[in-house]
Amino acid sequence: MRQRPLLLLTLSSGVAVAAAFAMATAQDPYPIQATVKTGGEGTVDQFDHNAYSLPQANLSMTRRLDFSVGNSFFRNPWVEAPASTDARDGLGPLFNTNSCQGCHIKDGRGHPPGADDKPVSLFLRLAVPADPDQDADILKTHGFKPAPVYGSQLQTAALPAAKPEADLVIDWESVTETLSDGTEIELRKPVYRIENPNYGPLPEDLLVSPRVAPQMIGMGLLEAIPLEDLQALADPEDTDNDGLSGKLNQVWDLDSQQTVPGRFGWKAAEPNVHQQSMGAFAGDMGLTSTIKPATDCTPEQNCKRFTNGGSPEVSDKVSNFVTFYAKSLAVPARRDLDTVSVQQGAELFNETGCAGCHTPRHTTGIAPDRPDLSNQTIWPYTDLLLHDMGPALADGRDEFLANGNEWRTPPLWGIGLAQRVNPQSGFLHDGRARTLEEAVLWHGGEAGQAAERYRQMPVEDREALLDFLNSL
Repeated sequence: MRQRPLLLLTLSSGVAVAAAFAMATAQDPYPIQATVKTGGEGTVDQFDHNAYSLPQANLSMTRRLDFSVGNSFFRNPWVEAPASTDARDGLGPLFNTNSCQGCHIKDGRGHPPGADDKPVSLFLRLAVPADPDQDADILKTHGFKPAPVYGSQLQTAALPAAKPEADLVIDWESVTETLSDGTEIELRKPVYRIENPNYGPLPEDLLVSPRVAPQMIGMGLLEAIPLEDLQALADPEDTDNDGLSGKLNQVWDLDSQQTVPGRFGWKAAEPNVHQQSMGAFAGDMGLTSTIKPATDCTPEQNCKRFTNGGSPEVSDKVSNFVTFYAKSLAVPARRDLDTVSVQQGAELFNETGCAGCHTPRHTTGIAPDRPDLSNQTIWPYTDLLLHDMGPALADGRDEFLANGNEWRTPPLWGIGLAQRVNPQSGFLHDGRARTLEEAVLWHGGEAGQAAERYRQMPVEDREALLDFLNSL
């Protein structure tokens, strides 16, 4: 078991910082990135609003054509069936958005809606408490018990002849954090309300989990990290008593029909990029595929009265193009690598234990038919494991082995460009944090003492740590 520092500070939603009172020892240092090639040989030099939208730099010209085709199905809107655009029809009838880019804005993060906006890139997952014995089958294959009538996800949009499930309203409460030097940071706490349900009353024991769309870069590289490397990082019982108890989720693989480790999604509930993508088609857009032949429409909502877009609506050919695209989005290069503050921040990142969960470096294995993803040294800053983030960020909703306090460590690569890609982008799983500093201050659980340590840091150290994160 790898020795790690004592305490954790995690920035969920693409950002996480682990902090510890114990300094990393000379015998067990975490590596400090000295190359700009964060995504290995596929790294790209793109730092504007298109920073997340380029193919792997080492992708062959012939496969770039496949990337472009996948991009067209990812970017362009899907429409109601029947339509002359029969390759992209079958939308809904209940959905959250009509295109993948509608959530993953410029292949980046989504954001909570403004006061007068409809929610698009943020949605609510739904569930009700489950009985471990009576509901064993659905817990094994679905990870949680969907809500009666309303299913697994609140869909706030619908075709003209249908009614959306309900309206999602977010109220914001102000929370002030005072740092040791007297600096006051105003945080915002979201309070979610579901109003105007159109399919009967909501369950009294309804559980909700807000999710904002994450960035898409480097997903193929993350899938190519050998499983044994992730298993070596896991310590679910905290046998080394370092305060970190990361664990691999165990989820249902629809293709192989067996339980396997999960590594994608906010709670690592999906085993691979393909299943993650088809799940988004089904849940977010109401589109069927071979491995997801049913959407989130329930019998009570009578969606069968609407014309479908084929069986399945997302053909295997299209689904493969979309999956290829999602696995091929390149990681931008590091910036300001040699500046003093960034170098200082990198040292603080390791010395305070951030790397205990945000494992800086991995080496990918052999990805079949993907030499561009194979044998790459990458710097994603994640262990892809579940960690307890405390009650302030808890959703109270289990998902396979992930309990209501646990979230997957999000990769940090590219995080400094998030708001260049989408100026409204927020951090954490629900986008509540408007800055990386706000994200730090929200953390508790395994990160509680570390968050306090951040509050005690002198301003120069805080700024250096944030400069480092913004350079990723």
